[in-house]
Amino acid sequence: MNVVVVESPAKAKTINKYLGSGYKVLASFGHVRDLPAKDGSVLPDQDFEMTWEVDSASAKRMKDIADAVKSSDGLFLATDPDREGEAISWHVLDLLKKKRVLGDKPVKRVVFNAITKKAVLDAMAHPRDIDVPLVDAYLARRALDYLVGFNLSPVLWRKLPGARSAGRVQSVALRLVCDREAEIERFVSEEYWNISALLKTPRGDEFEARLVSADGKRLQRNSISDGEAANRLKSLLDGAAYAVDSVEAKPVKRNPGPPFTTSTLQQAASSRLGFSASRTMQVAQKLYEGIDIGGETVGLITYMRTDGVQMAPEAIDAARSAIGDQFGARYLPEKPRFYSTKAKNAQEAHEAIRPTDFNRTPDKVKRFLDADQLRLYDLIWKRGIASQMASAEIERTTVEILAESKGEKAGLRAVGSVIRFDGFIAAYTDQKEDGEQSDDGDEDGRLPEINARETLAKQKINASQHFTEPPPRYSEASLIKKMEELGIGRPSTYAATLKTLSDREYVITEKRKLIPHSKGRLVTAFLESFFTKYVEYDFTADLEEKLDKISAGELDWKQVLREFWADFFSQIEDTKELRVTNVLDSLNEVLAPLVFPKREDGSDPRICQVCGTGQLSLKLGKYGAFVGCSNYPECNYTRQLSNEGGAEAEAALGNEPRALGKDPMTAEDVTLRSGRFGPYVQRGDGKDAKRSSLPKGWKPEDIDLEKALALLNLPRDVGQHPESGKMISAGLGRYGPFVLHDGTYANLESIEDVFSIGLNRAVTVLAEKQSKGGAGRGRTAAAVLKELGDHPQGGAITVRDGRYGPYVNWGKVNATLPKGKDPQSVTVEEALALIAERAGKDGDKKTKAKKPAKAAKTDGEGKTKKAPAKKKPAAKTKKS
Repeated sequence: MNVVVVESPAKAKTINKYLGSGYKVLASFGHVRDLPAKDGSVLPDQDFEMTWEVDSASAKRMKDIADAVKSSDGLFLATDPDREGEAISWHVLDLLKKKRVLGDKPVKRVVFNAITKKAVLDAMAHPRDIDVPLVDAYLARRALDYLVGFNLSPVLWRKLPGARSAGRVQSVALRLVCDREAEIERFVSEEYWNISALLKTPRGDEFEARLVSADGKRLQRNSISDGEAANRLKSLLDGAAYAVDSVEAKPVKRNPGPPFTTSTLQQAASSRLGFSASRTMQVAQKLYEGIDIGGETVGLITYMRTDGVQMAPEAIDAARSAIGDQFGARYLPEKPRFYSTKAKNAQEAHEAIRPTDFNRTPDKVKRFLDADQLRLYDLIWKRGIASQMASAEIERTTVEILAESKGEKAGLRAVGSVIRFDGFIAAYTDQKEDGEQSDDGDEDGRLPEINARETLAKQKINASQHFTEPPPRYSEASLIKKMEELGIGRPSTYAATLKTLSDREYVITEKRKLIPHSKGRLVTAFLESFFTKYVEYDFTADLEEKLDKISAGELDWKQVLREFWADFFSQIEDTKELRVTNVLDSLNEVLAPLVFPKREDGSDPRICQVCGTGQLSLKLGKYGAFVGCSNYPECNYTRQLSNEGGAEAEAALGNEPRALGKDPMTAEDVTLRSGRFGPYVQRGDGKDAKRSSLPKGWKPEDIDLEKALALLNLPRDVGQHPESGKMISAGLGRYGPFVLHDGTYANLESIEDVFSIGLNRAVTVLAEKQSKGGAGRGRTAAAVLKELGDHPQGGAITVRDGRYGPYVNWGKVNATLPKGKDPQSVTVEEALALIAERAGKDGDKKTKAKKPAKAAKTDGEGKTKKAPAKKKPAAKTKKS
């Protein structure tokens, strides 16, 4: 019997079926060890010696693998076909060598790009050794990421309180988002006018033509810059006679794009399906690992972490055959299409993402897939098949028109496109973001019959005013595209990088656009000021290129680390002498538009409006940055540093409390105030005063006495529950607006509901919550959101809705889902990994609790030896 090691239990089950009883397939559940998250895991002074740590869950899985290998004939390492997969195989092999279970057993590495029986059996028939240069590239990348994170992050913590961490790729991606925001802030909108004429042919057909020249000059987009110029040209056209100068019809061919890479799949899934990068990869992983299709588990797509754009020859043949069968011979080009990537530093080692069988159309497999799986598979199948289809044939017609009035001339142009043969468009068309036109070949519409030299009748002249707009904020898709263009990161890192930025709260997402949080902009400004080189796009891309050369065996990985560390360590040492005042002076200058927004009255935005003499500046507190006055403590003005409403908040609040009126019940003053953590309302004074922060979305300038009292009087009684007779209340909590009855909480949709909800609706909301399992103190079992099947050791695995968020449950083990994880997207493999990790932690806690003494040791038979009890040291006297 041979042992085969793969990464996930789903793959293990499928591949075991393909290989038969002569093989035992076991899962490593991803990486089996990693660098401990503490100082000393990578030692530059000892030639970058790395210390690895195996967690308790991985240790158990490695024991199972080692036990199986002991009695086996050989070992096949069949982890994923990329750098991370190669690293996992290397880690597994290294641990097995240390356990001395291999002996002289043969060890082979096999890789397959798709989980189909043919692909797996072909890979098993052509094994190889572990790719050492690829492992070296992994080691270099892991060491670099560790050295940057564990040396730069402490600098941030010391010099910029409130900052979470910095990372080699993460910080550069964050800079892209912050640079775009700064570009938007600097943007000055300019007025321009478009002028067009609605014209009619002699046959009575109407069409629109745009003004493109006047006074013998060609007009650019911003040439007509004000209403006066626009009205003069409009008057000219109103009194002009129109004649067709020329009509030119040109045939144009539009070629299909290549099959998907990781980044283009994430971009297309974002613009067409609304998926985040991480969601796209979760669904793609499931399609790759295998779907039960009528009793047979088979992978539907090839490996989804790739920057290659070419398909295997047999896949091209299969695609061409499917095109002939499903679209007809007219849609099949004479020769196959071949693609090469345009991305900087791309590696062509892997195939593009494609269906494993083009005959499995989306219609044929839709009953076996959930909604998201079907939508993504449909996208991949259509893009893959379109990449080998015939070009679309488009006729593009350009009509030049001469307008003449009293010796003045102007030129107009009408453009239209007609698809004469749809070609690949029959299967797939691109969909752009940010208002760009769809790539469908018909963006200019269709023109009626127009002949040269014929006269046209004017129907109407339109002059429309416009203003130039700033560049759009990045979406996840457009940021990934930009990172790929610059050569920053690799296919396996895009989604993880974006998730880190979100988890660190450096970036927030609104309407699918990435907006840098104030703390993200502070970190970027700090790094740009004091670690300029390490957030430069070219430096990061060049380092990625060196890592690629290591994987190709062209560079020594430790030499790359030595060169990097020498400069980086010197930069870290230089910051030790850096004073916080130097940091603040630099940040005040770099972030002036954010920290000191312009005032409507034109006064100096850095002068304190309360005392009139102090200079406003960034201040650093325990919980991050805020704006304060240089005259502190005589002037205690503070303002929260936020992304929006800087000027408005300052005008609305100042430093002194703004009186809103008196509470009619208590006769106490109600005021609006500004604190380090934002605006709030307060009733009364002193330590017994009641306070309430303004809810998200409420602006200080909109707060009046009525709204303030509504906040201060929360929670409010809604009414007695008709069944229990106990009071139902509504209020604002850590997790948002809620209603509460007898220990059961139910969320409300908006803050307004807290003030308006009546008894009937409150009872309904609570009943709906109870039907899902209840919540709060004394709650019943949490509602089951998703059933995942049985655990390998027996018992159901479910995803449940808990009071503090969704979690995975198996028996008595509860494992909280990572922040931002969609409960409906959790796979069995992810659940098993979370359960194993949770069970390991619980086991460690129980073990520690049961230890009778720290000095307890075991003898050679595994029995506990009790060490002599140590005397308790005398308490040290604290020096004054």
